[in-house]
Amino acid sequence: MTELDTVHATSEAYDAVATTYAELFHDTLRDRPLERALLSAFAELVRTNGNDEVADLGCGPGHITAHLHGLGLKAFGVDVSPAMIELAREANPALRFEVGSMADLDIEDGALGGVLARWSVIHTPPRELPAIVAEIARVLAPGGHLLIDFPATDGPQHETQSYDHTVATAYRWSPDHLAALLRDHGLTETARTVVEPTPTDKRQFQEVQLLAHKVT
Repeated sequence: MTELDTVHATSEAYDAVATTYAELFHDTLRDRPLERALLSAFAELVRTNGNDEVADLGCGPGHITAHLHGLGLKAFGVDVSPAMIELAREANPALRFEVGSMADLDIEDGALGGVLARWSVIHTPPRELPAIVAEIARVLAPGGHLLIDFPATDGPQHETQSYDHTVATAYRWSPDHLAALLRDHGLTETARTVVEPTPTDKRQFQEVQLLAHKVT
């Protein structure tokens, strides 16, 4: 399957479940104080660096984009699913949402102070992940920050995985492998959090957040 095939398949799959997905995950931050704190820290770092424009890649129905906006960022969302973007625009008419692929962003070089990629790479085939990291590095300004969130594996690179809401082939990633890939593209890890699954939330697997910045 080519990169275009992967994007098309993921787009169609999420179009089909967009409304259900939005209902399931609209309050996803409510019982996650650690994640809210990390998003706040990310927002503060971005604002301090002087460029508060942030792309929420794989924004889905836009609830996290809106949260970033509430933290004082000029946040906009990008997603491959037109149905998700339509829901995001309906829920947040004052914010900007665009249909697009993480591997081919319609954003100028060095334009952004921050990028959020929250569970956005779970459907990315391993051979395509370096291109997405390269694209993120391209659009970040020097000193800009990335916060990437993904389900983790103890394996050396990745594992194919099923989730309760899986609509396309999904992957878990090795945190060390992903951090090394970031370094290869000029992004230095600043912090790492590891959250274990609990019976009281929607997590099924260990979740990792990597905070990195683009080296000037």
